[in-house]
Amino acid sequence: MTERALVAPIYILAIIAVVSALYTAAAVLAPVACALFLIALVWPLQRNLQRFLPKLLALAVVVCLVVLGFFVFASAATWGFSRIGRSVIADSARFQLLYGQLAEWLEGHGIMVAGAWADHFNVGWLVRIAQGVTMRLNTMISFWIVVVVYVLLGLLDTQTIADNARAALSPGTASVLINGSAQTASKLRRYMLVRTLMSLATGLMVWALSAAFGLRFAAEWGVIAFTLNYIPFIGPFIATTLPSLYALAQFGSPQAAISIFAGLNVIQFAIGSYIEPRVAGYALAVSPFVVLFSVFFWSFLWGAFGAFIGVPITIAVLTYCTQSPSTRWIAQLLGPPSQNRDET
Repeated sequence: MTERALVAPIYILAIIAVVSALYTAAAVLAPVACALFLIALVWPLQRNLQRFLPKLLALAVVVCLVVLGFFVFASAATWGFSRIGRSVIADSARFQLLYGQLAEWLEGHGIMVAGAWADHFNVGWLVRIAQGVTMRLNTMISFWIVVVVYVLLGLLDTQTIADNARAALSPGTASVLINGSAQTASKLRRYMLVRTLMSLATGLMVWALSAAFGLRFAAEWGVIAFTLNYIPFIGPFIATTLPSLYALAQFGSPQAAISIFAGLNVIQFAIGSYIEPRVAGYALAVSPFVVLFSVFFWSFLWGAFGAFIGVPITIAVLTYCTQSPSTRWIAQLLGPPSQNRDET
């Protein structure tokens, strides 16, 4: 009984130690996780290019495509946020007035906390936010430079690592590692394909809705919705809230802001809750609670990147769990419905 009583505290301490290590070593582990994610996405292209190109030339092509993809995505996000950010700063006096009116209305209904925020909602506050965004962009560039180096080195050693695993590990362990990695990579590629298609659909529909309502920067709102849709829950929430607040400032009408907010939420619900699960299929099915927990847990550990990578990490963990009988119950508990487990 004494030994059994010690098992639970030991597991709890081990979990705390792992979480602390992930949090403390974020600067080291986050780029590695991102690099492994990218390697899983581009390895089939690298392998196919090596059939008719020298290995180093194929590697150069793949790395250039990774850098180009990041540049295009970052440029689109920066373009959308910067144009709207400059407009908000230019119209800060109008935002201040509208916010003051809202604070006064809330105080008239017994909500006094709004007044405290009104003292901080000013041009200086907006400028500080812009400066903070600029610093984060600089940090992100440094982060991606490290990631590209890891991707380059990882693509060089991918096949070697697989061969070494077969030689150094028992056949069963090597099979779990190699098959789990192959299945994880396949699921991550499918996940990103579905996420990209759904993000494109979301961006186009947000642009169309914004243009139909006459909301300024309709194209920019569509681009922002596209980029933020890669982060489950948090991204769509921001992508619906920001245009609604801007609509309140532009039209000066709560009814217009509410209408735009409702329309944007209908788009997010239809695509995220109805279309995307049917396109993704049961192979990527994960409990909504687990998805939400993954997003907030990893965003707590690694910030904005953690919010993005949280779901892929969960997919990877569940895929590896299916490879061993002792951990398969975890994948069955948190993964697809029982009648579709064979598809995983």
